[in-house]
Amino acid sequence: MRIPQLLAALVLCIALPLEALAMTQINSVRLWRAPDNTRLVFDLTGPVEHSVFTLSAPDRIVIDIKKTQLSTQLAGLTGGKSPITQVRTGNQGADELRIVLDISEQVTPKSFTLAPNQQYGHRLVVDLFDVGANPPTPHVAHASTRQPLTTTAPIPTAKLSKLPASGKRDIVIAIDPGHGGEDPGAIGPGGLREKDIVLMIAKELQRQINAEKGFRAELVRTGDYFIPLRRRTEIARKKGADLFVSVHADAAPRAAAFGASVFALSDSGATSETARWLADSENRSDLIGGAGNVKLHDKDAMLAGVLLDLSMTASLSSSLDVGQKVLSNMGRITPLHKKRVEQAGFMVLKSPDMPSILVETGFISNPGESKKLSNRSHQQALARSIHNGIRQFFQQNPPPGSYVAWLRDSGKLAIGPREHVVRSGESVSLLAQRYQVSPAQLRQANKLKSDALKVGQILTVPATTLAGQ
Repeated sequence: MRIPQLLAALVLCIALPLEALAMTQINSVRLWRAPDNTRLVFDLTGPVEHSVFTLSAPDRIVIDIKKTQLSTQLAGLTGGKSPITQVRTGNQGADELRIVLDISEQVTPKSFTLAPNQQYGHRLVVDLFDVGANPPTPHVAHASTRQPLTTTAPIPTAKLSKLPASGKRDIVIAIDPGHGGEDPGAIGPGGLREKDIVLMIAKELQRQINAEKGFRAELVRTGDYFIPLRRRTEIARKKGADLFVSVHADAAPRAAAFGASVFALSDSGATSETARWLADSENRSDLIGGAGNVKLHDKDAMLAGVLLDLSMTASLSSSLDVGQKVLSNMGRITPLHKKRVEQAGFMVLKSPDMPSILVETGFISNPGESKKLSNRSHQQALARSIHNGIRQFFQQNPPPGSYVAWLRDSGKLAIGPREHVVRSGESVSLLAQRYQVSPAQLRQANKLKSDALKVGQILTVPATTLAGQ
């Protein structure tokens, strides 16, 4: 054999095993079931090219992944509410893996890949949307390409809850347990996961609210599955929410950090370094959980937008108001990180048509708070304090046509003592008129020696009966 031919043979012998070593490996597969879709997540050792298509008679989903090998068992993907009845694998040529999913009903598949982040490596995500579900439009958006929302952009209107025959509708509270599914949120001592704790608190809050006539609570996330941030406000809007409450229990850069917080949206920077850090952390949730494609047309342009426009002014004012009431009530049962509502650019709060707050029930990274957060009685107390703040806000600001508005207008709504945070332009006489108390009562309740008020000052408003405001 000539020298060139020998070298070529040696190169061929060496190249074959190197090519095999270069194959991407599938190390694990996870399945998450949501109310309207099933999510498959493939953990990969590197980036891949793939294609997904459907076959009928019988119904099947076919996933072809180039230059990839399966290094795990595809177990736990069938049964329950999953439409997948059987999983089969094979090879298409020498370097393409084929995965076939036998399904019990027709679904609409959507797929995308995710680059590594702080919690996961490369991933391939395949979402199977149920019949009647609304899968996202395949239009990928990046923050750098988004345009600020102008006042000419379509502004979505909230779908009000259905009016009963009496015209006294329920006030609807959308409760959003943060994280879920692929995104566990913060991890506390002993592996305590934020997504589990906040779901328990949210369910308790829903139970308490639903026990009160005139109110109805709807959970945005009802189980352990992931919902993209923009989709959460969309779900709340479709449920006709009058208020959006996102519940969290985050970590902090310092394990010693402690205390509950309440946040509203900011269009001009965070009010503290902690607020900025938490907002940045929460806004990365889509990268961890896998948001995939985002549509930017029609009403979703607002959800994908960056800042508030003029329509947000009234909503933001109400958010600060209800947030302060929730925070004051929480301060009675747990230490507070800050005594005022903080503001930062939380993406999940960017909605112009309903007040929105984010409640940090405590820092799960703090060993003491982590222990309390996992305690059932403390969860109930936290839920009760949030509920009290929400009740106080809507007793003072009942939506037209609601049962609570009817109580107020009938003179049947007794309001106990409450707090008010002074804003620019407010005076003792103005607040006395608003809360239907005399200026003397307001001065006496707060031991005021004059009518001078400071912005940010917290006043106690005496008990009264609101009627016909």
